[in-house]
Amino acid sequence: MPPHVRNGAGTVDETPAAKSSPQAAYALALPSPCPCAILPAMTSSGDSSALKTALVFGATGLIGSKLLRGLLDSADYVRVIAVVRRPLTFTDPKLTVLIGDLDRLQALAAQLKADEVFIALGTTRKQTPDEAAYYKIDHDYPVAAARIAQEAGAAAVLLVTAVGADAASQAFYLRTKGETERDIIALGFPRTAIFRPSMLIGERSEYRPLEGLFIALARLINPLLRGAADRFRGIDAGDVAAAMIAAARIDAPKLRIYHWREMIALLRR
Repeated sequence: MPPHVRNGAGTVDETPAAKSSPQAAYALALPSPCPCAILPAMTSSGDSSALKTALVFGATGLIGSKLLRGLLDSADYVRVIAVVRRPLTFTDPKLTVLIGDLDRLQALAAQLKADEVFIALGTTRKQTPDEAAYYKIDHDYPVAAARIAQEAGAAAVLLVTAVGADAASQAFYLRTKGETERDIIALGFPRTAIFRPSMLIGERSEYRPLEGLFIALARLINPLLRGAADRFRGIDAGDVAAAMIAAARIDAPKLRIYHWREMIALLRR
């Protein structure tokens, strides 16, 4: 299926307050009762008996929004931190929302203490036609988010890229995804989980008529994609999110890459 169809968080808005200083870039201007405080000490990642803190980037995208809800609903997590560009439309006792500019993420490092970091950042060529801006969103921001989270103590990173991601690819999209994977793997987290969905199925906030056609075709073609080709099967965005949460719960090798088959297997555990 076409690799360019995926979730996207879009570009980052820089408010006047964000321009004044690095610290002001993260004005936590959220109405009560949303908690926006520096977090207490975290638990040890990988201990399934301990309540964990999750850090989420891309929480408003197609996968990220479902991921955020799933983490909040999970009994494994006592606190979930979401770094977003604008206020969310809901609150939760477990949720801490940090609003800011990802170009100034380092200014918020003290508040990014978590056991696991989930990254579902990205855009589309339609939203971001300029290649340099696209690369910043799809590569630079995810790598910076992972690095800062690791420095703050995160022991696991769970990253969404795309099927076919390859740093040596001639295709800009797949090469960008591959370079993102390569550079996050190089950080050396104790655990790195990479999720490579193909066609994402789900309701988006923006109208994409051509994508609707691709999704309809994916539902017809999926059963025909067998063996090694099943990695190209379309998958519901909610299933990708659920697979990420399931992967965080299990003991796994230092590096694990999940395609369609492996994600579905996680859901059936």
